[in-house]
Amino acid sequence: MVDYKNYKVWQKSHLLVLEIYKTTRDFPSSEKFNMVSQMNRAALSIPTNIVEGCGRETQKEFVRFLHISSGSAFELEYLILVSTE
Repeated sequence: MVDYKNYKVWQKSHLLVLEIYKTTRDFPSSEKFNMVSQMNRAALSIPTNIVEGCGRETQKEFVRFLHISSGSAFELEYLILVSTE
C-alpha cells in the first residue's frame, strides 16, 4: 500500500476540495442541492479516488482510479465554468 499523502497530486486536490467547499458556501441557496452539491461531490471525488487507488493491490488498479480522478477533475472544471457564466 502506498501512502497517498506523499503524492503532490493528492496534496493539491485536497487543497482544492477545501477551496471549493469554502467557495460554494457563498452560492445562492437556490443552488444548494444542484450546483453546490455537484461541485462538492466532483471535487471530493478527485482525492478520494487517488486514496482508493493507493489501497489497491496492483498498479493497473491504481492507474484505473487515477483515470477516474482525472474524469472528476474535468467535470469540476466544467462546473466552475458554468458557475462563472
